[in-house]
Amino acid sequence: MALDQLKGFLLRLQDDEALKQSVLAASTADDVAKIAGGLGYSFSGDELLRFSGNKVGRVTVSKQETPGEYN
Repeated sequence: MALDQLKGFLLRLQDDEALKQSVLAASTADDVAKIAGGLGYSFSGDELLRFSGNKVGRVTVSKQETPGEYN
């Protein structure tokens, strides 16, 4: 399940400083999903965005609002 994969990635993220910096430098949720995919996790950027506002361990997922973004 993608949700289990996402939660597993977030748990790994909380203890891996280099991974955290890579995720923080990512421009989009799809970029984060690609980083996770390279580590064997499988979820989409859309699934990550839908998880916004939730917390796993010490990691809280939040969507970054981009100035000038059209809805």
